[in-house]
Amino acid sequence: MYQMEEEVEDDWWEVEALYDLCFAPGRTALSSYRLRDGVPTVAALCLILRDADGTLAAAIRYWPAEIDEGDGEDGEDVLLLGPIAVHPTRQGEGLGALLINESLAEARRLGWERVLLVGDAPYYARFGFKKLEGVVMPPPTNPDRTLGLELKKGAWQGIKGHVTKASGASLPQA
Repeated sequence: MYQMEEEVEDDWWEVEALYDLCFAPGRTALSSYRLRDGVPTVAALCLILRDADGTLAAAIRYWPAEIDEGDGEDGEDVLLLGPIAVHPTRQGEGLGALLINESLAEARRLGWERVLLVGDAPYYARFGFKKLEGVVMPPPTNPDRTLGLELKKGAWQGIKGHVTKASGASLPQA
């Protein structure tokens, strides 16, 4: 049995240790981390799972970002999913899917319209994510791994441009 909770400040180091365990040593050098630098998470969507003993089993975080269409206007808000990690001893139990499904349902409830991630299309397709055409992550991101999901019908229609840090001007609030 697992307990799902919103991540709080006291969980930060433990969650970071889980990410260090699950990902390659240079993870913070990835382009998606540049979009997160100095930008607060969307706290209501950052979830953790603990087992009956209180041991951290899995975690997911979300960050606001924008798609800059290069027209001089404010960018389009997007929710950046990731990272998500499941402790190696707990993989295969469906914990990642549970966190993704629960957090996406909450994102929809909070008024977010679209979600972006960098990941493996075959894994994320089961949640409805599809390869995005014309949405460019900062280099060096493989464009085949830039995936999006509509939380509101038509939310990705006509959205093209470069993914940038969120300005915070019009972000949905918890």
